[in-house]
Amino acid sequence: MSDNAQSEASSQYLAVNLAQEEYGIDILAVREIRGWTPVTRIPQAPHYVLGVLNLRGAIVPVIDLRLRFGLEREAYDATTVTVIITVGGRLFGVVVDSVSDVLDIEPSAMRPVPDMGTTVDTEYLKGLTAMAERMVLLLDVEKLLQPQDAQMLEAALPAVSDVKAVA
Repeated sequence: MSDNAQSEASSQYLAVNLAQEEYGIDILAVREIRGWTPVTRIPQAPHYVLGVLNLRGAIVPVIDLRLRFGLEREAYDATTVTVIITVGGRLFGVVVDSVSDVLDIEPSAMRPVPDMGTTVDTEYLKGLTAMAERMVLLLDVEKLLQPQDAQMLEAALPAVSDVKAVA
């Protein structure tokens, strides 16, 4: 098999850590990995939406995946990162405990998610895979931000932009 055919067959995922579990984010959705920086709060946002950050002039909503998945919030430290991803042409950030590496995953290695009571509601997962001695849960980034949340953020963002312009 040629290198080109092989690269078309496998998918790459950014491996991120959250509460001692490892998750994969489709590398094609990842735009940037940033160290943790404080964000500007958005009034009346869902509890898992931390706020927004200014990314080279673009206002980007940021969600904490721990809170989105119903886990306990942890203090942000030197390993905490914000992964900027694109979903439906819209940028948003997801805060994770750490980033470990990029995984090459063959389609044959992906398994459907069994209903097994993981710490994450399986609606956010599109599959799982075993890598060496570890299990990696593959996130469906399209489902991380609910449509009603996206609409609320779209409505709130102009007000945040106006506040920043005045400040």
